[in-house]
Amino acid sequence: MDAFPRLLEDGAAIELLLGGTPRRFHAMWLRDNAQDPQTRSPGNGQKLITLLEIPSDTRIAEAGWSGESLAVRFEPEGKVIEFDPDWLLARAYDKAPPPAAGWTGDAVTRWDSGLSLPAEDYSAVVADKTARLRWLEQVRRYGFARLSGVPTAPGTVTEVAGLFGYVRETNYGRLFDVRAEVNPSNLAYTNLGLQAHTDNPYRDPAPGLQLLACLENGVEGGESVVVDGFTVAERLRVESPEGFDLLSRHCARFEYSGTAGVRLRAKRPLIELGADGELIAIRFNNRSAAAFTDIPYDRMAAYYAAYRRMAELVEEPSLAVTFKLAPGDLFIVDNLRVLHARTAITGSGSRWLQGCYADRDGLLSALAAGEEEGTDQ
Repeated sequence: MDAFPRLLEDGAAIELLLGGTPRRFHAMWLRDNAQDPQTRSPGNGQKLITLLEIPSDTRIAEAGWSGESLAVRFEPEGKVIEFDPDWLLARAYDKAPPPAAGWTGDAVTRWDSGLSLPAEDYSAVVADKTARLRWLEQVRRYGFARLSGVPTAPGTVTEVAGLFGYVRETNYGRLFDVRAEVNPSNLAYTNLGLQAHTDNPYRDPAPGLQLLACLENGVEGGESVVVDGFTVAERLRVESPEGFDLLSRHCARFEYSGTAGVRLRAKRPLIELGADGELIAIRFNNRSAAAFTDIPYDRMAAYYAAYRRMAELVEEPSLAVTFKLAPGDLFIVDNLRVLHARTAITGSGSRWLQGCYADRDGLLSALAAGEEEGTDQ
């Protein structure tokens, strides 16, 4: 075993050599995260004790290797608990601080117009777990994926959502049709071109995923466009750190009142960061933007300058992937990352898309469970 325990601060912490690197763990953290059956349920992994049941003066009295496991004796409980070193390494928190605000983890790859993702075949994704996991991994990594060969029967888009999670029903219904209407409740239901945007930023929370399936498409124009909002944010951060800070520090406001009896409002930053600076979400939808009232007077002009530059980057051709949907094609976007757009529809003919919303947790759960099952085989 390449790790030897060393007690620190009279047992308040321990230092291990894991993966060739020293890692420190606090006694309280180890005790709280113990995996023994008295602390956590073997069936569902949930904790069986509360934090208040762990003595506040918990310390490590003794630690040593027992085969491949680290055995730790905690006092004043006198309890010995074993820890898997691989488990500890995967959850080590004694590491370098995160990089500059706007960072993303290893599971995320930012992209521009050079992205080329092959469409997965619907029948293969339904029947073959490997193909389905490959498709879900594309959504996690790129925030975007495509399917071909999807049945054009109305309602099939909800069956696709059911491959990994559940449909998020809204005031638009369980699913919605995207085609020209005489008196549309949303500009998406016209022949107009649409600027790249994320959907429903006026909801709290906004849907994490959007799926759009093509049932008919015999028109000129109407190409679909996707833009990686995380790439837009990074470009803005490099060009204008102050502008990036303004758009991530202050909230924008969004509203929707296009349907009788519906008044939706939310306030969130255009660029949302976690407490540690991780890039969490992008919200950009000029059609649904309300008056911004949460930016101080002396910062509003600079805020609008950054907002304008973000809008210019959203329209930048070098950041966009454009494609024409044919009947049986479907695409899915991470609605808190990837913006989607449509070029104007010209001429006569019919273009009929059906869409639905879902949440990211269902997709990420299905992906994690599938990957875990694969490692166990």
